[in-house]
Amino acid sequence: MNYSIGFDVYGTLVDPVDMGQHLENLIGDKASEFGQLWHDKKVEYAFRRGLMQQYVDFTVCTHQALQYCLNVYQLSLSSTEQQQLMARFAELSAFDDVIPGLMALSTQGHQLAAFSNGPEGSVRKLMNNAQVLQHLHHVISVDDLHTYKPNPDVYQYLMRRMHADMNSCMMVSSNPWDVIGAKSAGLQAVWVKRSQSKIFDPWEIQPDLIVSDLCELAAALKR
Repeated sequence: MNYSIGFDVYGTLVDPVDMGQHLENLIGDKASEFGQLWHDKKVEYAFRRGLMQQYVDFTVCTHQALQYCLNVYQLSLSSTEQQQLMARFAELSAFDDVIPGLMALSTQGHQLAAFSNGPEGSVRKLMNNAQVLQHLHHVISVDDLHTYKPNPDVYQYLMRRMHADMNSCMMVSSNPWDVIGAKSAGLQAVWVKRSQSKIFDPWEIQPDLIVSDLCELAAALKR
């Protein structure tokens, strides 16, 4: 069976925590810790704004999360320096399995889309810089609806944009909350468990499939 597959971007196709030397220059050996807090906080801010129905695009959530982290670590950056650091998000690298995995899935006949909380223009730039864009058929952003995952409306929107139904549309994400959101909206969903230390939320909703990377997903769908 051929699927219409929506891929979460940050954490599934690219690593949002890995800002490498950019964060190391800022905070030294606490760079990874800073990066994880920054990622977690921007997702939290999107959740909260979605619940409050006070939408701003994801760039604002990211910037406010950065300011929070700077306060936590008692660091000071000028507005220009903050914007320069924010711009590095367009330079994140794809995980090693992403391009070969997408190529295999496309060869199998599946329709592939980046499906993100981020604005479409930002996601396209990121995917292009990471050399992933050419392997996708669509880039779809929740910004079109002015709300965020895991609102069920966004998963319904994914199906409409990809001209798919619940049986043929699949969400692929490394974020358990995204998988649960897609499943609760009626889609099929795959959890990409990128680390053995990751634990899926102990809810009544479970993924249809668990894989370690996109190559494993392609192999599973080929069978």
